[in-house]
Amino acid sequence: MEDIQPIIARREVTARILQAFHLKADKNLGQNFLVEESVVNRIAKTAELTPEDTVLEIGPGIGTLTQALAMTGASVVSVELDKRLIPVLQETVGAYKNVRIVQGDILKVNIPEIIAEVKADQKTAGATGKVAEAESGTKQSDTFKVCANLPYYITTPIIMYLLEQKLPLERLVVMVQKEVAERMTAGPGGRDYGAISVAMQYYTEPKIAFIVKAGSFLPAPKVDSAVLVCKRRSTPPVDVPDEKTFFKVVAAAFSVRRKMLNNSLKNMGGLNGEQVKAWLDRAGIDGRRRAETLSLEEFAMLARTWEKN
Repeated sequence: MEDIQPIIARREVTARILQAFHLKADKNLGQNFLVEESVVNRIAKTAELTPEDTVLEIGPGIGTLTQALAMTGASVVSVELDKRLIPVLQETVGAYKNVRIVQGDILKVNIPEIIAEVKADQKTAGATGKVAEAESGTKQSDTFKVCANLPYYITTPIIMYLLEQKLPLERLVVMVQKEVAERMTAGPGGRDYGAISVAMQYYTEPKIAFIVKAGSFLPAPKVDSAVLVCKRRSTPPVDVPDEKTFFKVVAAAFSVRRKMLNNSLKNMGGLNGEQVKAWLDRAGIDGRRRAETLSLEEFAMLARTWEKN
């Protein structure tokens, strides 16, 4: 797709936009504007988008990543919480016919409804110049992708919300704080391994694609960022009786991180020491171990052998 707007991911262009609209980054909303064109293009490339794809962007800001996503030809729906930025987005990316801007809170908007509307527009094919799949006899996929530069202050709630909703999400590409990405991808035995590591690896296959230095932003944050790629699993990697019990076990195990399972698992419904020991014996797990040493399969074994006393 031929570019029809100035490249936003350039320091001078971003500064000009902010000045024109009398904007400053809102620290309460975790706003830092990416001003490194090569980084923005690399994020969009990592999303592996085609003109047949629908991609959900969260927190488009002034449209920096939105523009790069639009250039792939994919249908882009960008959900922005900050009302101040809606007229800015209409100016910066409004000329791209494959972009839809939605003002709202990603934790409250009806994502399936929005995606369905965008896919319906895809089928009509008029504005984007695509051939409607219905006419070609090809059934359009209900899946979509997510690509976003997430605000630091709400990264984990947004990601977990998207995964727990059981949406037909096939690929998640997000830029997050570097240390958060390290926790999400950490394996058992390390200090970064925790409940969020277990959850991410239960739902997805996460990996860090590349690191983004703080100097790539305006204003520069105090820490580096990382682009995290998460491929949604078609089925969980472990067998659990139900997810609610599984994640309750994980939360209890990590509730007192430095304590052994003999102690931390007492928080699973107020068990006493004898009940915890009996449970661990059923699972075949040494109670002197700590939660950060357990694999997903061992957490699943705890969930399978859980008996409420």
